[in-house]
Amino acid sequence: MPELPEVEVISRGLAKALVGKTIESVKILNHGTVKMPWHVFASRVAGCSVSRVHRRGKLLIMDLGEDLHVTFHLKMTGRVLAHESAISPDKHSRVVFGLTDGGSIEFHDTRKFGEVRALSTSELEEWSFYRKLGPEPLETSAADLADILVGRKAQMKGLLLNQSVVAGIGNIYADESLFRSGIHPKAKASDLSKETLENLFVEVQKVLKQAISENGSSIRDYVDAGGDAGGFQNSFKVYGKKGEACPNCGETFESGTVAGRGSTFCSNCQKMSD
Repeated sequence: MPELPEVEVISRGLAKALVGKTIESVKILNHGTVKMPWHVFASRVAGCSVSRVHRRGKLLIMDLGEDLHVTFHLKMTGRVLAHESAISPDKHSRVVFGLTDGGSIEFHDTRKFGEVRALSTSELEEWSFYRKLGPEPLETSAADLADILVGRKAQMKGLLLNQSVVAGIGNIYADESLFRSGIHPKAKASDLSKETLENLFVEVQKVLKQAISENGSSIRDYVDAGGDAGGFQNSFKVYGKKGEACPNCGETFESGTVAGRGSTFCSNCQKMSD
């Protein structure tokens, strides 16, 4: 699933390609993708101009004026692509927006898990998924993020994956950040000092910024708004490296299920407590 860096890269690419352009038509090819009455969605969007493209957590948002927001939840395989011309949809194209300049926006989703909505500002703010999102890790200080975790008895990996605790972090960036900060994914926040937790979020911010600079991580399906793959997978230190040697100590990376997700870690370098 695309995480914060991938969605940020997509949003920046779409902003460059789309801001100021007007949607002329809406073609819904899979009604299950649009999580509202399809005719309401189409009538709201057609004729509107793109004023901004941005991100909240893992959610991609395309603003149409001041009071209409098209939200894309990419889930496992969703892609939002900007095309300079009209396209011939393939079997995985779910929604296609035609633009007045002849271009198009395509929501492409192989597994049909993705979701698209067109919401007013009040509807967006009332949407339970959006309302429950935690703070943005790149817009909040490491100290303030650490304060959220101090004393909590849950495991660190689960806390990082919990979108109501901090928004946008998924499996890849949780594993990478925990390794780089020397914290075991099964460690409980209550067993770690405020200083250790603050250092974790310093590493979270570094990892996320590096991933954005390298165009995100392409493991299976992710591409940016122009169809290009990311490169941060070449910088992974631990994710997906079960059985390989830890670059810090030489011990073999272990793996297991933490918070319901596959996790890779070094038991020698990553501590359970201070």
